[in-house]
Amino acid sequence: MPSIGPLRNPLLALSSIALLLTLWQFLALALHSPTLPTPAVVAITFWQAVLSGELPYHLGVTLLRLLASFSLAMIMGCAIGVVLGRNKTLDAFFDNWLVIFLNIPALVIIILCYVWFGLVESAAILAVVINKLPNVIVTIREGARSLDKDLLEMAQSYRFSKKKTFIYVIWPQLHPFVMAATRSGLALIWKIILVVELLGRSNGMGYQLHIFFQLFDVASLLAYSFAFVAVIQIIEVGLLKPLDRKTQRWRR
Repeated sequence: MPSIGPLRNPLLALSSIALLLTLWQFLALALHSPTLPTPAVVAITFWQAVLSGELPYHLGVTLLRLLASFSLAMIMGCAIGVVLGRNKTLDAFFDNWLVIFLNIPALVIIILCYVWFGLVESAAILAVVINKLPNVIVTIREGARSLDKDLLEMAQSYRFSKKKTFIYVIWPQLHPFVMAATRSGLALIWKIILVVELLGRSNGMGYQLHIFFQLFDVASLLAYSFAFVAVIQIIEVGLLKPLDRKTQRWRR
């Protein structure tokens, strides 16, 4: 009986996926339309794209853009968020800036970056960073605001160095906010990258999806989309969740 517990979640996940595939197969057969291919057709299309090398190439290009823009947005956002969270004057001064950038549509920022800087790689990365940066700042700012003053005063009284204070006092309290910004960032940033690639790049997943749309190639659209979603899920399960568990071992 104790072995049932660990198996429950994987079995539920597999059952859910099986149900989804069954419904998809049923609808595809019922509609009998090229706009909804069967799972088998999508799987064959996916495998052919992998063998040809096209899918790995374009997926790799998009992941490199994701890594560059995500890293820049997180580093800058964490630094600015901590500063604003700990300095009320600066926070009040820049609060309206954050509200403005949070409400500018992503598409507008992407178009402006391409118009101002040209259809170049740096403009594409900049557009993604600008779209993601305000969300990171707001999340980290809330974490910096909620830092325990008693713990900070204790670290000061024991004459902790800045490095030691950050590692043992500030980081454990900021960690949940950083992970929240990371997870929401991955969910948001890859969608923005696809739009950036669709509008102004000659490679990447977004560029390929745009071609498939023009050709009404729904099977390739689904195959490429599922491939990218699968990679993001692997990053979440294989990297973010273990990292989260490791850094929170100090909690009871």
